[in-house]
Amino acid sequence: MAINKELLKGTTTLLILQLLDEGDKYGYQMVKELENRSQSLFTLKEGTLYPILHNLEAERMIEAYWEETEKSRKRKYYRITKNGKKLLVDKKTEWLAYSKGVAGIIGGGAYGELGSC
Repeated sequence: MAINKELLKGTTTLLILQLLDEGDKYGYQMVKELENRSQSLFTLKEGTLYPILHNLEAERMIEAYWEETEKSRKRKYYRITKNGKKLLVDKKTEWLAYSKGVAGIIGGGAYGELGSC
């Protein structure tokens, strides 16, 4: 089932911050982890991810650093900042309130069956 891009757009920052709250990651690693953990429901293109990362970095929600890999290649990693952690809490609170409201209208709770369509 493909997810409407407008729905994904509203949650991408939340998902990225959550991944980085769990540990530092590089871009492609985030793309693959989102895809794997969502059972391929969230398939971000790197061209979508990097502008979001750059905006979060400009807003000081995350910071980047370079690290050398075992093959002597440099890889750019991202980590969440204190401000990013605060934003993550706000985004989670907002998402939980939103999903609770939607579930109250369509029924079945967040993971339950849909009501009559």
